[in-house]
Amino acid sequence: LAECGTHAIIDAAIGAYPQGEATLARTVLRSLSDESLLLADRGFFSYPLWSAACATGADLLWRMKSDAVLPVEQRHKDGSFASHIYPSTKDRRHGTGAIAVRVIEYTLDATDDDVEAVTSRLATTITDPAQAPAAELADLYCERWEIESAFDELKTHQRSPRIVLRSKLPDGVRQEVYGYLCVHYAIRWLMHSVAPESDTHPARVPLTRTLRAATPTPRSHPDERTIQQAAPFQLIERHERHLAR
Repeated sequence: LAECGTHAIIDAAIGAYPQGEATLARTVLRSLSDESLLLADRGFFSYPLWSAACATGADLLWRMKSDAVLPVEQRHKDGSFASHIYPSTKDRRHGTGAIAVRVIEYTLDATDDDVEAVTSRLATTITDPAQAPAAELADLYCERWEIESAFDELKTHQRSPRIVLRSKLPDGVRQEVYGYLCVHYAIRWLMHSVAPESDTHPARVPLTRTLRAATPTPRSHPDERTIQQAAPFQLIERHERHLAR
C-alpha cells in the first residue's frame, strides 16, 4: 500500500508462494482511514474485499473487469451512472446485500497504430457527481501507476536487480523484506523533507541521488549538505501512463 504523491510504502503484507496479491491485500486495509482514497487495479475487485475496504471508512476508486455486471440505474449529467454490486447472482436477483456504487466509463485514444483504444470502467464509493466529477476521477485513477514506480525504486535502484534475499528461512525473509521497506520509507521521508527547500514536488526529487546523499550519514534529520545534494536536481516530467496492465 503506497501513497501516490510521495511513493512512501505505508503498509505491506507477506505471504506464502501460493497466496495471491488479492488475498494479501485484505491485511493492508488496516492502514486506511476515512481520509483515504484507495485506488486499485481490476485484478483486486471482489465483493468481500470491496466490502472490507468500505468498512474502513475510506473512499474507493477501483478499475473493474470488463465482464463485471454493472447495470445502469441512473445516468448522471457528467456521464457516470449509479449502480450496485452484489455478493452473488442469487443476491442480485433478490436484491440482497447490495452496495451502491457510481461507475465511470471512459476511452483512452490509441497512441500508436498498433495499439487499440482502451475502454475502462471505474467503480467508486463517491456516489455524488458534484463531489467528484467523472473526468476528474478518470484523470486521478492514472495516478495508480505511481505504485509501480515505488516498486521499481525498491527492487531496482535501492536493492539492485541482481541481488536476491540472503535469508533461507521464512522468519529471516520477513525480517529482510521489512528491512528494505523501512529503508525505502526513510529515504522517501528524506525526499519529502528536502523537497520544500527547492519548491519541488517529492515525486520529482531523484531517488538515486538521494540514496547517494543519505548513505554516508545516519543522522535523523537532513543537514544542509544533504539538502544541497538532493534538492537542486529534479526529474523530468513524464507523460501520464494510461495503458492497461
